[in-house]
Amino acid sequence: MKNSKLNIGDVLILIIGCLLMSVSINMFFNPHDIAPGGLTGVSILVNTLTGLPIWLINISIDLPLFIFAFRILSKKDSIKTALGIAFLTSSLKITENLSYVHVTDDVLLSTISGAILMGISLGLIFRINGSTGGTDLIGLLANKFMPSLSVPKLMGMADGVIVILSGVVSQKLEIALYSAIALYIIVKVSDIMVEGINTSSSFTIISDKYKEIGIAINEELERGATILKGEGFYTNNEKNVLLVVVSKKQVVTLKKLVKSIDENAFIIINDIYEALGEGFKQI
Repeated sequence: MKNSKLNIGDVLILIIGCLLMSVSINMFFNPHDIAPGGLTGVSILVNTLTGLPIWLINISIDLPLFIFAFRILSKKDSIKTALGIAFLTSSLKITENLSYVHVTDDVLLSTISGAILMGISLGLIFRINGSTGGTDLIGLLANKFMPSLSVPKLMGMADGVIVILSGVVSQKLEIALYSAIALYIIVKVSDIMVEGINTSSSFTIISDKYKEIGIAINEELERGATILKGEGFYTNNEKNVLLVVVSKKQVVTLKKLVKSIDENAFIIINDIYEALGEGFKQI
């Protein structure tokens, strides 16, 4: 049976994430009507049209969505989502006066600053598998009626519609473009927060001088290498292929090293999502 209890660390991270999110919304996005997707984007749009407080709009939409999605969520996810909605609503209320603090009149600067802050907040929340409701719940509910479309695709479609509506509501096409820029930055920053910055590359090296190359890699770069057995498709000749993983700062050095031993070597370089084990991040 899965543990449904939350530890204090997760709760603190959720609170910090919600506070950062509310600051990004009230200080940077709302003053310029920028709506970079999500339910908070909907709240900004409704606020622009009606003048109602963002925190009130957010809870008015989020609460019914949570009630409808309650049966879909696990007990632990339900608790996290309920806390996320409560913390975000409270944070939006606490920070609502930041909308009147004009940090900058530059819309692009506000877009970038708010997006970075929002990306960090979402990254923190995603790292504990948390949620503040919004398009997460919309995606889950819509998936029940359209199972052929995945939840991430449905969430992406919802975000796209919100970005377009930001231009319609503000009657300014540039606001929609700023909202799209903000959404892109948010996704990238939150990905970095969750996955980390890519710092490794893998080399696939095909060369008749694989032994000399392997020894040089071991001695000069202090990296290991794995020999894979291959075969030429047309020649049917057996080939020994070296697989090596190095840090980003060693990429140029390794390329020069291989070419200095065999200038005809065939090299394939790939970015690595994550490298675990000796010489890299420990499991």
